[in-house]
Amino acid sequence: MLRDLLAGYGLSPTAALYLADILKLLAIIGLSYLANLLAKSIVLRILTHYITNNKFKWDNFLLERKVFHRILLIVPAMLTYSLAPLVPTFTTLIQRLVSAYLSIVAVFTVSAFLESVNDIYQTYEISKVRPIKGYIQIVKIIGFIIGGIVAIAALMGESPVILLSGIGAATAILSIVFKDSLLGLVAGIQLAANDMVRIGDWIEMPKYGANGTVFEISLNTVKVRNFDQTITTIPSYALISDSFINWRGMHASGGRRIKRSVYIDMTSITFCSPELLEKLKKVHLLKDYLEAKEKEIEEYNRKHNIDRSVKVNGRALTNIGVFRIYIQNYLQNNPNIAKDKVLMVRQLAPTEHGLPLEIYCFANDTVWVNYERIQSDIFDHVLAVAPEFGLRLYQNPSGWDLQNVVAKAVGPDYPEHPSAT
Repeated sequence: MLRDLLAGYGLSPTAALYLADILKLLAIIGLSYLANLLAKSIVLRILTHYITNNKFKWDNFLLERKVFHRILLIVPAMLTYSLAPLVPTFTTLIQRLVSAYLSIVAVFTVSAFLESVNDIYQTYEISKVRPIKGYIQIVKIIGFIIGGIVAIAALMGESPVILLSGIGAATAILSIVFKDSLLGLVAGIQLAANDMVRIGDWIEMPKYGANGTVFEISLNTVKVRNFDQTITTIPSYALISDSFINWRGMHASGGRRIKRSVYIDMTSITFCSPELLEKLKKVHLLKDYLEAKEKEIEEYNRKHNIDRSVKVNGRALTNIGVFRIYIQNYLQNNPNIAKDKVLMVRQLAPTEHGLPLEIYCFANDTVWVNYERIQSDIFDHVLAVAPEFGLRLYQNPSGWDLQNVVAKAVGPDYPEHPSAT
């Protein structure tokens, strides 16, 4: 034996025993290290080659999360555990350390496996409706707690049951430490059960400065990528306790609302003159309406013997009314407007800025950029055609307006007057 050999060199029996065990321990460590190198260079290389060259995709996620790397860490640990009896002096200590090490490796292996399961799950469309990251985080927390207890029990040489029995007394402390996680778990269950938010949803929550697309739902937080590419992190339970806007319904409906007004200068509103009516009859979208309406009004006035020499008598068309009908017909014939949803042009209560003429309809494209283009095209046209109906649009006087007023009052002597040289 190694101990007798060392004793033959003049060492005392006790010194020879400890030195022999130390040398054996170093040999075991060397063998374990060699086993680890062989496992990584041979087994892992073969696995990597097979996984990267087969037709399956799910095992690539296991490789990326290093699940196999962590499983192979068990090989040197098991070798060390099995050879521990060769070192009588340190056998108990070695086996306890290896047991604790195996508990930790097992926990991190399971954690990596669960992460890869989430990666695989996210390749399916259902992951946007029912994300599982929060649940996986709960399982990982429980796994780390159990793994820690088992590792401590292994180092102490006691049964894990003894340590588990003491957790009841620490429940209050744990509930404080993991308060956010517990709230997040409850919130995650409610969010999933009620289908309140999904990955890919556009949500708006001004309290947290969130206005963008949800790209991650975890145990404690929901991450939103805003339109300016900043990221807002919202506590999961805040989506339950506070109100927020989810625009998913708008996307699902296939229509996005346009609700905007133009302000008409009320001093430009008047009855339509015969000349204006003749002009407007040449407008394709108004011809049928004007002809039918003129016959209806003429019949009404004739039937009731209305004296039309006074404009307030009887019925007559107004430029604002004809303009409103024109806009409605324009929207009805616009291919970018949804015809199966509410479409109207209405007058709101007059204000100090004039008479609001509101367009209320839905664009049939919910993509933000396309929606803004459709809306802008509509109001480009509305603002441009209003003068054709004898209407003036209201806006606050600008410096140019004031300059023109002064120029007209002063006359040609004003430097900015058109006739001034």
